[in-house]
Amino acid sequence: MTSIKYSVLDLATVVEGHTIADSFSGSVANAQQAESLGYTRYWFAEHHNMINVASSATSLLIGHIAGHTSTIRVGSGGIMLPNHSPLVVAEQFGTLETLYPGRIDLGLGRAPGTDQTTAFAIRGENMNSAFHFPRDVEALQYYFAGDHPNGVNAIPGEGLDIPIWILGSSLDSARLAAEKGLPYAFASHFAPTYFLQAIDLYRKTFKPSLHLQEPYVLACVNVVAADTDDEANYLATSLQRLFKGIITGRRQLLPPPVESMDGIWSPYEREAAMQMLTYSFIGSKATIANELNAFIKNTGINELMATSHIYSQDAKLKSYRLLAEAMNT
Repeated sequence: MTSIKYSVLDLATVVEGHTIADSFSGSVANAQQAESLGYTRYWFAEHHNMINVASSATSLLIGHIAGHTSTIRVGSGGIMLPNHSPLVVAEQFGTLETLYPGRIDLGLGRAPGTDQTTAFAIRGENMNSAFHFPRDVEALQYYFAGDHPNGVNAIPGEGLDIPIWILGSSLDSARLAAEKGLPYAFASHFAPTYFLQAIDLYRKTFKPSLHLQEPYVLACVNVVAADTDDEANYLATSLQRLFKGIITGRRQLLPPPVESMDGIWSPYEREAAMQMLTYSFIGSKATIANELNAFIKNTGINELMATSHIYSQDAKLKSYRLLAEAMNT
């Protein structure tokens, strides 16, 4: 696995008994360690109105982490473009790239990153903006190229080489990434259903572009690593409880782990959560190394991105250390 890049997706998860400020401090510590361990990039995802996710002001967090690191790439996984004006996104990321040259990624998604009521609070009368996603991606590219047909310039932003990624969990996102010749990041950490179909479609229909000559697939997965399989499975109950809240609509702060999930979730909730968590790698370094090696060989991905919802900050840092060691075996 030494030939494949490995990266981090962070949602600035808010942990039970801790504050949002603690989450941001934890992200800085995690990013600094990731940089020292050879991780390629550190991304934040835009979500809104979620009690356990503090990455709503995504571009601000990107700047915060970039300012506390030196070499690791920092970016969005992703910015939900229909929530924003393409010009404003171009200016924000143009500012970030100007401050931290050669280190900023712009991953773009179509979904609102929230419920429909909150989406309306964000988008107002533009609730159908998701239908314009391909057009808005083009608008961003025009702004960065300094060649937008409306004659408006993104300052800063114009003339900067900021990599654009298409994020998704469906065949539509795969088609768009392939059509535009852009790298493709799949949200397999919570939406695994179309993963294999989507990356196959992307590769088969990919059109080389000025940005990318060959298909490039990044897969995001859940990782919980510890000294032993038993300890990792124990730590992973926090992740399982988090997904139970997603399924039931009763979200909660990331809870501490428990000895057993028996009595905490119903058979239906367990089945639904485990389906969403299909691409989760939980265990000792040896276990996740073996399982990830098989996953990488079977899918042919170019890059692995890990997200780790672990209650203890120390255990979380250790999990990412063990993952880096596994990726370098």
